[in-house]
Amino acid sequence: MSDGSSVPRRQLGRLLRQAREEAGINLEAAAEALEWSRAKMYRLEGGQTSLRTHDVTLMCQHYGTSTELTEVLVSLARESKSKGWWHAYGEVIPAWFELYVGLEAAARRIRHYETMLIPGLLQSPEYMAAVFESKPGRAPQEVARKVSLRLERQRLLSRRRPVAPTFEAIIDEAVIRRPIADVEEWRKQLAHLVNAAQAPNVSVRIVPQSAGPHMVFVANAFIILDFPALGTRPAEPSTVYSESLTGSLYLDRPNELETYSEAWQALSALALDERESEDLIGRVIKETYDE
Repeated sequence: MSDGSSVPRRQLGRLLRQAREEAGINLEAAAEALEWSRAKMYRLEGGQTSLRTHDVTLMCQHYGTSTELTEVLVSLARESKSKGWWHAYGEVIPAWFELYVGLEAAARRIRHYETMLIPGLLQSPEYMAAVFESKPGRAPQEVARKVSLRLERQRLLSRRRPVAPTFEAIIDEAVIRRPIADVEEWRKQLAHLVNAAQAPNVSVRIVPQSAGPHMVFVANAFIILDFPALGTRPAEPSTVYSESLTGSLYLDRPNELETYSEAWQALSALALDERESEDLIGRVIKETYDE
């Protein structure tokens, strides 16, 4: 798997935003001068859409960037045109999720806190299908394509090149007590969760119900992505990702990263260790036979 265009596109957007801010030009003024909408500027600087090299050159001229930096930015614009494997699933990937798939594929460490569902990278095919089928009117063919895409994403946890990322999941106990309709498939999902955690780069920990209330529970599910350095380029800033029914949020400012890193530390302190978590999942599986 390659990381496709997402990382260079995001680097380009971040560097263009820095260039604009260093030039003392606000977003609205830049958008007006370039005859673009404010929303388009926001998407470009957020790495959510690609840029033509001609447009990058115009932006650099307006911001007064150096020749050297302009060449770097134009080069990034060319690099961002490459496509990742997920583009083959274009019709089943919402536009707001495409960037995340590329960033996920490029990450060296993924930390996922989940409050309602089994994390996508740890789901069994049957569990995936049950989740996707819960949306009214979704055709079986679309469900199958979405399951196929998620299974393809899961391959990154066992890939050899580049080295597979570290994946750490912290899951609320309520998640492992929320079964799908098919009890046998639900048992397989729970067993799959335990089996996945046997990989050296995968960790699964459960926040037990006995943990009681805590301020950190105000946070909904979120993912923290950390990136490796690429050649002579410094590592991309870590990113916090969270999604809703209609879109997603990417946070990478220092104060935002600090807040979510502290939240992760708090959750880690509340969660059972890996062995205790495995034992709890085993007890939940046993309970399905006792009912």
